[in-house]
Amino acid sequence: MAEAMRATVASLLKGIDRYNPENLQTLERYVDMQAKENTYDLEANLAVLKLYQFNPDLYQTTVTAVILLKALTNLPHSDFILCKCLIEANKSIEEPIKKIFKLAEFLETANFQMFWIALLEDPDLLIGIVGFEDSVRKFVCHVVATTYQTIRKDKLRQLLGNITDAQASHWVSKYGWTEQMDGYVFITNQDENIKTKNIREKISFDSVAAIMAAGR
Repeated sequence: MAEAMRATVASLLKGIDRYNPENLQTLERYVDMQAKENTYDLEANLAVLKLYQFNPDLYQTTVTAVILLKALTNLPHSDFILCKCLIEANKSIEEPIKKIFKLAEFLETANFQMFWIALLEDPDLLIGIVGFEDSVRKFVCHVVATTYQTIRKDKLRQLLGNITDAQASHWVSKYGWTEQMDGYVFITNQDENIKTKNIREKISFDSVAAIMAAGR
């Protein structure tokens, strides 16, 4: 249903109609669909937050929370920062918005173990958000892939939310990593990712002549 509604929402976001508060209920339903069907539409979600800015009496904390959580599923892109900038300061200290900001801080600083601990303390936060944990695990794997050459499998399991050994093997296989006999997982040779670049500066004869003439 969310994919079918995408075209309808796109038409609502064209021109000045984008800021019509009469469209807000439709956009809010679309946010709910994204959560339940594990789809994502940043432009529509930003439009909702902008409408809340223009119409503070229509502000919905629960909808804003869903938008922020969906933005976290698209890390390492800057979606969360874009959404955060559209939320009034007085709203950011309300729950559950304050909690989500803290979760974002843990993810943005790669403090993944604290992220999973904080999430366990408030499991109701994710009710209705399908696929959230696995989306975060994709981001964790992205960070691991750009940081480690090898990592202990038990450490990887912790970073991915204390998942089982079999689940960890699934993620290792998904990203083409290699499990070794000594309990480590080979990620990649980071030395191969370092590429030298030759920089050539071209200066025309006319430019050199002008400099020499100026120095006389």
